Amino acid sequence: MLTDLASALALAGFKIQVICSRQRYDDASTRLTPREFFAGVSIHRVWTTRFGRGRLLGRAIDYLAFYASSALAMLRLLKRGDTVVAKTDPPLISVVALVAAKLKGAILINWLQDIFPEVASRLNLSPLPRTLDAGLRRCRDLSLRRARTNIVLGEHMRDQLERAGIPADRIQIIENWAKVHADQPKPAAHSGLRTRLGLDDRFVVGYSGNLGRAHEYRTLLGAAEILKTDPNVVFLMIGGGTGMRQLEREVRDRGLANFRFLAAQPRESLSDSLAAADVHWVSLLPELEGLIVPSKFYGILAAARPVIFIGDADGELARHIRKCAGGTTIGIGQSAQLARLLCAWRCDPPLLERMGEAGARYYRERHLARRAFEQWVRILG
Repeated sequence: MLTDLASALALAGFKIQVICSRQRYDDASTRLTPREFFAGVSIHRVWTTRFGRGRLLGRAIDYLAFYASSALAMLRLLKRGDTVVAKTDPPLISVVALVAAKLKGAILINWLQDIFPEVASRLNLSPLPRTLDAGLRRCRDLSLRRARTNIVLGEHMRDQLERAGIPADRIQIIENWAKVHADQPKPAAHSGLRTRLGLDDRFVVGYSGNLGRAHEYRTLLGAAEILKTDPNVVFLMIGGGTGMRQLEREVRDRGLANFRFLAAQPRESLSDSLAAADVHWVSLLPELEGLIVPSKFYGILAAARPVIFIGDADGELARHIRKCAGGTTIGIGQSAQLARLLCAWRCDPPLLERMGEAGARYYRERHLARRAFEQWVRILG
């Protein structure tokens, strides 16, 4: 998302500088160069510790190091009248950005991909005492109220901020997008990945992206166990994350042969890898509605594939699915219902095609990257 937006704004005539770390998301040992110029964007990679994302304590130490290094970089780079856009990884970077912006006379815009520390609190992952957690929320809320505006991903997230006391006139919705050719979705039969995996004659249920602590996979695992004697149904899991590793262990422990696991594919192969599945699924724990919007949903729509959302029937994605008629929602724990649905869909290719076309049409009307870029240009202007 950041690469797309930064390069689009540079093309529109903005001078764009990005501050990030020298680590890769999936490999803390990788040493990226401190400076790079890419697609018209100046990239400044600051020093941090390298504990990685495997353990929460190590990740927290990496975050603290990034807060300090990025603050110094902002103080060095920002000039009066500049705009600094603070994302939400690492969490609470908006607090650091607010201080730097005030000191340098710059404008702050927050781009919230998720809302912390609430995510950690609702997952019972916060190691902080309640009083300290509440103090961090107050600091976070201050950074949102003092910003020129706060970009959120959907209506539920907007409502979450309004409940926290953020003025409605300082919140704008810009939904995410996918870099998939929605005008020419690729048929499953044309997917090179599907052919290489020997899945041409199977019904493939796909997942593409991070499967982390915010996502629920046991409903799908239960359905896969029900369907384990059906050789025609295969579950193709592409990506990584804590949940993906746990799922792979459970599949191995249960002796299920109807799964295929692949590492994240190169971004230029996204259209082909999404086309490898007949349907895709995405999930979100209901308690995280309003805090996270899984962006993998948009790629599924653009690829013209039906989507199964496992989560809250009144959630952000469930509402989109009802509007576009591009799939369905399954409640957490409803494995038997999911298994029956997959069997019914496998026997009805015309239905799959209609849902896929409806989703792709909805994507073209509402979620093209170009539309989001135009909204950003208006805001920055």
